[in-house]
Amino acid sequence: MEKNNSKVTFKGNPVTLIGKETKVNDKAVDFTVLNTGLQEVKLSDYDGKVKILSLFPSIDTGICSKQAHAFNKEASNLGNDVVILAISNDLPFALNRFCGAEGIDNLVTLSDHKTLDFSTKYGFLIEELRLLARGVVVLDKENIVRYVEYVKEVTTEPDYESAVNAAKQYI
Repeated sequence: MEKNNSKVTFKGNPVTLIGKETKVNDKAVDFTVLNTGLQEVKLSDYDGKVKILSLFPSIDTGICSKQAHAFNKEASNLGNDVVILAISNDLPFALNRFCGAEGIDNLVTLSDHKTLDFSTKYGFLIEELRLLARGVVVLDKENIVRYVEYVKEVTTEPDYESAVNAAKQYI
């Protein structure tokens, strides 16, 4: 499997990202993940919308929780032409439990745990942990990558403002 050259650390230690590095102006490839009801969901299910892919290691950590809440709040201001797909390798049950308990209702929470289809196609799989690196990818309505952030230190938050501003340009 191809290795991504992005320099990312987890608690200060370098990690290896598996999969092709996602870059601005790439054509997004379709992927399949599971929703909280265990049904398969594809990127192509959201064709015609601007997509913000919010990527994180585990919903049950403080920074991941902050990320979910931040994007949930932003989603309510973006309108129907934008969808925020929150993707991790958490089990769908954990994502469902968290969102229900925390009132996260503006995100589409998705799990890549079963096949790692998203994480390996987009270069976000941390080889050493089998978790997703933290990051954000913004796709326009034609599925062209318009913004990418591989957060350099997994235990820190992404740049929400830059991601949302990138998405707004393509509404």
